[in-house]
Amino acid sequence: MTRKEFLKRACALCLGVGATGLAAEWLGGSKAFAAKTTATDLHEAMYYKRIDDETVQCQLCPRFCTLSNGQRSFCRVREPRNGKLYSFVYGLVCAAHIDPIEKKPLFHFLPGTRAFSIATAGCNYRCKSCQNWAISQLPPEQVYNDKMSPEEIVNRTFQAGCPTIAYTYTEPVIFYEYMLDTSKIAKAKGLRNMCHSNGSFNQEALEELSLYLDAANIDLKGFSQSFYTDFAAGYLDRTLETIKTLKKNKVWVEITNLIVPTLNDDMAKVSQMCEWVYQNVGPDVPLHFSRFWPEYKLTNLYPTAAETLKEARDIAVASGMRYVYIGNIPGIDAESTHCHNCKKVVIRRSGYTILEDHVKDGKCEWCKTAIPGVWN
Repeated sequence: MTRKEFLKRACALCLGVGATGLAAEWLGGSKAFAAKTTATDLHEAMYYKRIDDETVQCQLCPRFCTLSNGQRSFCRVREPRNGKLYSFVYGLVCAAHIDPIEKKPLFHFLPGTRAFSIATAGCNYRCKSCQNWAISQLPPEQVYNDKMSPEEIVNRTFQAGCPTIAYTYTEPVIFYEYMLDTSKIAKAKGLRNMCHSNGSFNQEALEELSLYLDAANIDLKGFSQSFYTDFAAGYLDRTLETIKTLKKNKVWVEITNLIVPTLNDDMAKVSQMCEWVYQNVGPDVPLHFSRFWPEYKLTNLYPTAAETLKEARDIAVASGMRYVYIGNIPGIDAESTHCHNCKKVVIRRSGYTILEDHVKDGKCEWCKTAIPGVWN
């Protein structure tokens, strides 16, 4: 692929997900540059164990990469040097944009507001349908970046009039130190923090981040380890523990399940997943069933049938879940929020647009029942 072809592909991708890839408007009008990480750009990582003068073990995610000098981590952004582990993406933003909060997706968290959304290159999963593969599946040296300090991210969020910073597009766990430092500053200045994640944090790191997170959308990709292994090279058990921990720590949680035809559309597994959510984090956690579109390594498959998504939603509702949505099919009733008591529409949506909002002081305007979420 030529440089010109790569830039055209990356631009098209970023426009598709709302990440303009260093849009000049929000990245100071400077020209993007190819990251060439130098010693001065390195930032010592958190959560690792030194084994000897040349070898360390990363303890941030369940891969526990053991690395010696010159070896790069599975996520492509961490490398040891003389017994210390370093992040190669701290402050290197490869995607930045202002998104509707509904795009995260968060439907019960400050609806109608916008989030200043950022990402760095890299990911610790290998999802075969990744729509952001041009930034998630490459090391930072092969992606166009701009340098932005945590303080600058916070300042730009205020300038944009956004109440929330979103860590998204790629997997935030791989830029953990950058996310954590930015979150601390943002929280102290009255901003909210959210992340869209695959949930692959190890427990200690997650507990610390939870002190500064206000909301999270966690991708629950399926409900068997075999699917996680084949589809994403990921960890189901770690994702489930992350969801429980966030809920315990009073971080607002929503869950997304992308239904991929022939791979994770077994309704028996969907039923098991819904039962787990109901039993472990309760009926009020919003559950989003999202439509798959052919992308990356799965262009041979077809988009998820609307009937399949509706069947999954019916199963979730029958399991006791109160707020179940269907994503990537605009214009259907299942993208609106209904009061679980009187069943009237309290937030009517069309895509990411709020058409009606009848949640007043966190309650249904019609029957005064409290609607779970963060509304103010």
